[in-house]
Amino acid sequence: MRNALSAILFLALAAASPAQQTPPTSHFDGNSWWAHVKFLADDSLEGRDTGSEGLRKAQAYAVEQLQKAGLEAAGTNGFYQPVRFNQYEVDESKSSLILVGGSQSTTLSFADDAFIGTRSTHSSTALYAPLVFIGYGLKIPEKNLDELDGLDLKGKIVVYLAGSPSDIPTALASHYQTAGERWKSLRAAGAIGTIAIANPASMDIPWSRISVNRNHPSMDLVDAEFNETPGLQLGISFNPASAEKLFAGSGHTFAEIAALGKDRKPLPHFALAVSLKANAVIQTRTLESANIVAKLAGTDPVLKNEFVVLSAHIDHVGIGAPINGDRIYNGAMDNGSGSALVMDMAASLKAHPENLQRSILFLLVTAEEKGLLGSKYFAAHPTISPKSIIADVNVDMFLPIVPLKILKIEGIEESDLGKRAASIAQSMGVKPIPDPEPLRNAFIRSDQYNFIKKGVPAVKCDVGFELGTPEQKIFKDWLTNRYHAPSDDVNQPVDLQSAALYEEFTRRLLLETANTPARPQWKPDSFFRRYAAD
Repeated sequence: MRNALSAILFLALAAASPAQQTPPTSHFDGNSWWAHVKFLADDSLEGRDTGSEGLRKAQAYAVEQLQKAGLEAAGTNGFYQPVRFNQYEVDESKSSLILVGGSQSTTLSFADDAFIGTRSTHSSTALYAPLVFIGYGLKIPEKNLDELDGLDLKGKIVVYLAGSPSDIPTALASHYQTAGERWKSLRAAGAIGTIAIANPASMDIPWSRISVNRNHPSMDLVDAEFNETPGLQLGISFNPASAEKLFAGSGHTFAEIAALGKDRKPLPHFALAVSLKANAVIQTRTLESANIVAKLAGTDPVLKNEFVVLSAHIDHVGIGAPINGDRIYNGAMDNGSGSALVMDMAASLKAHPENLQRSILFLLVTAEEKGLLGSKYFAAHPTISPKSIIADVNVDMFLPIVPLKILKIEGIEESDLGKRAASIAQSMGVKPIPDPEPLRNAFIRSDQYNFIKKGVPAVKCDVGFELGTPEQKIFKDWLTNRYHAPSDDVNQPVDLQSAALYEEFTRRLLLETANTPARPQWKPDSFFRRYAAD
């Protein structure tokens, strides 16, 4: 009787559990995906830097694969959407940063202390200005937070710690930490420059690795409409290990600030006892790259004019400072993995056709590593009607380095697209979770964000982990040692079954979104709903 009751209980629980209802049978085995990754991450492509010959080879390969899958060209020039950029580089031999306090002056080392960031410093400049510490430097009206209130910032350079207070929801905190949103408030207050101190509790890459590539050229879109930081004269990144130099004589220490920031506690705001004397010499040139755009047409007479976007960036950072003798930053996982998935998905839908109501747009963007620039351009100037884009599923560095048991869904709480993604994951025996590490601001750091700012519900999903598990250490070690390093290559351990299951999840999400009669909607309490209204 006990065995019989046990069997009945087991069957009842199985019936009640969504994870047991749909076995995770897959259209993928990971092998074709891995073959694409190996091509994209080959040394001959030299890291696929924006505008490089290596990236052009990768794009030509992608176009060939999309054509084989029977997709239609959907760019402005066949499969291509050309994009123009300005490139910026610091001439460090002619530049300098000096802290001045009273009769004392300290010359900062570009390698060890701080460097001039060309993502925000686009013109040569020479200035001498006082410094003010502004905590996290955030002004968030929705939470009545204004860290600039009562501070005199006119003509001054602000110093802030990357991060946010713990009572600010992740998506909201991420949004207001974007360069454009942060600068709106700082510019209105009269600031002329910024010094960002990395939060030691959330650094993906150690300073030693950041520093060796500090002067890799950065880019911005040529068109003035994309300038998010007008009036910003100087932007500096500061090594937290050297940050006590900024706080000398202020009555505070950086150790005190970092301890508060680690736990996302409120930070003090105060004038610093030192000023900054800076000379930045910037070299500029123009170049061109392109987004790749293809479509798989739906069959419904009306809904086929609406699109679900599957996006990934195909660029990486190119050739950089040698690490262990290797100068090619192959970008196998970042983002050969996502680009390979886009190509593999197209082939799968040709081999196993589906009755799609809506159309699917396959988008491989350029210049993500330069600040989400390719997707920013596409979102502002799409090659299809802007109102026809109903959702974006973005695939960036999904990291199949452990079995897929946990799926991190960025945007899970913002729209019913996030809810749908969670439901599909559960049906496949995978546990969906929100971002367990909000300090990393991952929500604003990939291409889905440019779609969100145009009102389009979006998600970015990754193979994940829960805090305090061995998997968390595996991911942390990967970020420390392989993220934006030459070792992100095809010699690293990869779980092909995990990749295949992730691809199957993505396929189901695309199909369900394409075939559900109603468009995805922002939740009523989502901050990002305002963009849809705009």
